[in-house]
Amino acid sequence: MIKITIYENSEQEYTAFHCIGHAEYADAGEDIVCAAVSVLVLNTINSIEMLLSDEFDLRTNQESGLIDFSLGKGYSSESLLLIRSLVLGLQGIQKSYGTDYVTLTFKEV
Repeated sequence: MIKITIYENSEQEYTAFHCIGHAEYADAGEDIVCAAVSVLVLNTINSIEMLLSDEFDLRTNQESGLIDFSLGKGYSSESLLLIRSLVLGLQGIQKSYGTDYVTLTFKEV
């Protein structure tokens, strides 16, 4: 199962997320749930990196499926929009495939 935690600040802005695990919907290389989550998460990070000048912290571990991302100080509204879009996509995957494969948790920071 992929466990995703979305961190929201007191201004209701999503500023960080933590993903870990593998969906195990299908065999490695054929797992469309894992692929869908990976594409959304990586595209969000790549878009912030390549299209915006916002700083961020990133830790990854391919074996465990860890992706730990947090915006640095002085982040833009564009980064917030990209993360909000990520959340919409992840909610769609969770709705389509169920909580046996993807769980989303929201935490205030």
